[in-house]
Amino acid sequence: MDMHTVVVGTSGTTAEDVVAVARHGARVELSAAAVDALAAARLIVDALAAKPEPVYGVSTGFGALASRHISTELRAQLQRNIVRSHAAGMGPRVEREVVRALMFLRLKTVASGHTGVRPEIAQTMADLLNAGITPVVHEYGSLGCSGDLAPLSHCALTLMGEGDAEGPDGTVRPAGELLAAHGIARVELAEKEGLALLNGTDGMLGMLVMALADLKNLYTSADITAALSLEALLGTDKVLAPELHAIRPHPGQGVSADNMLRVLAGSGLTGHHQDDAPRVQDAYSVRCAPQVNGAGRDTLDYAAVVAGRELASSVDNPVVLRGGTSRSSEAENGGGRVESNGNFHGAPVAYVLDFLAIVAADLGSICERRTDRLLDKNRSHGLPPFLADDAGVDSGLMIAQYTQAALVSEMKRLAVPASADSIPSSAMQEDHVSMGWSAARKLRTAVDNLARIVAVELYAATRAVELRAAEGLVPAPASQAAVAALRAAGAEGPGPDRFLAPDLAAADTFVREGRLVAAVEPVTGPLA
Repeated sequence: MDMHTVVVGTSGTTAEDVVAVARHGARVELSAAAVDALAAARLIVDALAAKPEPVYGVSTGFGALASRHISTELRAQLQRNIVRSHAAGMGPRVEREVVRALMFLRLKTVASGHTGVRPEIAQTMADLLNAGITPVVHEYGSLGCSGDLAPLSHCALTLMGEGDAEGPDGTVRPAGELLAAHGIARVELAEKEGLALLNGTDGMLGMLVMALADLKNLYTSADITAALSLEALLGTDKVLAPELHAIRPHPGQGVSADNMLRVLAGSGLTGHHQDDAPRVQDAYSVRCAPQVNGAGRDTLDYAAVVAGRELASSVDNPVVLRGGTSRSSEAENGGGRVESNGNFHGAPVAYVLDFLAIVAADLGSICERRTDRLLDKNRSHGLPPFLADDAGVDSGLMIAQYTQAALVSEMKRLAVPASADSIPSSAMQEDHVSMGWSAARKLRTAVDNLARIVAVELYAATRAVELRAAEGLVPAPASQAAVAALRAAGAEGPGPDRFLAPDLAAADTFVREGRLVAAVEPVTGPLA
């Protein structure tokens, strides 16, 4: 567990803090300013709750039932009921890191002072994270509008000591037992608090932030594997010249070309494309790698901008605002008011989640095309069929490419946008939804698959580079470092056929843990 402490204030959080809490168990503390903001917002809610006029979320029902004014004696029951009834998820459990991101990001909004939640509720949310208690959240139950309702409800249910949760030892137990074991008191919800715990885009945002972290590593890794494939195919690095990319100044394209050029520095293999089988140009999958990888990088940059805006946001409905007047008919109370809004709609996040699934699919596709070219004796410029030791007796990497192709095909299906869909709910009150949670869930699968696809190209390209070296050609120093590190990680080099799955698994772990990038950077310097 990371002993780093993340302090939650009133002005949002960072992607780095989300990853630290979700993946590395960083502790969470509320700042003094956040506690003050929570208390001040609660005073506004309490004052409005004491008035006879109905205020949405404070003294009314919810959604399509918002027209009912709820009497004072029923309001605590109303808040409990919304949590219990909305904790209606189904399907497999969602990953621990996703639930921790979801909880942390909801705490981030609560701490902003715009939700009306009492400080003690926020502190209990932090206590839950610090104790390593993870609510059981299910795959299905969010439409990405009115927030990730069912997933957040399962988290709120744990705060109430109800439902199931996973302890720090990985065992699922009744939430009440886990709270008691860690000395955490169950919360009793007051006006607005149940609703405030449910109404946010936190799940889809958390998955976006973690996908961006993973994709940054995978895009740099794919620049390296593209360079290795170019080298193994005796391609030319002239197409990577900075002046060529300066005349089409997409930022990501220039970055990818520079990464590849630095990996190939000092190679004795590049520039041999005219030796035995003259060809005017390398194939698109080789020559256009910077353009494809770079366009994906630019898409990541835009998605990071959207994520940054969301991380600075307070997403709830209704929200507590201090001071001023409203042109709406919402109730007011001296120093503040409670206003309904549509900020819970997940469209901004849903769109970029789908954009990332599209570029991930295309990156996987171009990686697979280079792998296939390395294995085809008619297009590999002198490499043995399937990089086999004794072709015919040995099949080499034939079926590794089948596996990669299957993953690429799945990636194309996952690239179909979820955000283009909408399905009405809540008696047509919520008649347009984002499907952002679904976009995030399929993106997680896509990112997972992309790591495998890049790993297969790496495995094939390093084998091909070693075969070229055996012919007396000298690979680039960075390529040699990548080969040596991959072999040390347990993925073996050329030779007779053997059980291939363990080698591919080792390559997969090597890529997704960032060890490929780490292996070459001592030679190339930091890669973007």
